[in-house]
Amino acid sequence: MDTAATMTTDKRHQFGELLQHHRKIVFKVVNTYCRHPDDRAELAQEIAAQLWRAYPGYDAQRSFSTWMYRIALNVAISHVRSESHRQRHTVPLDEHLHDIADDTGADHEADERVRALHRFIGQLEPLNRALLLLYLEDHSHREIADILGISETNVATKISRLKQRIRNDIAN
Repeated sequence: MDTAATMTTDKRHQFGELLQHHRKIVFKVVNTYCRHPDDRAELAQEIAAQLWRAYPGYDAQRSFSTWMYRIALNVAISHVRSESHRQRHTVPLDEHLHDIADDTGADHEADERVRALHRFIGQLEPLNRALLLLYLEDHSHREIADILGISETNVATKISRLKQRIRNDIAN
């Protein structure tokens, strides 16, 4: 085996390990942007392919998860915006809420508030949906800014506005 083939094999192995270790990022993004199982599988494949294509440019000095989120969200946003998928994609969050409520023992009122939040998220434009997903996962403003390619100030402003919209929309 020559050196180029060895490097390719090593790179594939390293990429596979990183992808496996951070696979939940892909699942979170896919489940946030697609309702139908076939669409989720298709989007997951698109994300994985784009991650592989972009991997040679990955800077190991930076956080892999931040790099991965950025690519996954960009692919998902492009996927949602594509004309052929526009009518089929919505947030799937209502599908499993009953199971979640059963698992946590949440009462009916709390369950309804969660449903209202998920409906709200499903109506957001893709960038704000991504922002809220990252915020709800407790990412810092700096991490969100890095992932989405916007300034920390813009992140803080958008989060503040989203919180106010949630208060107004869900409370009413």
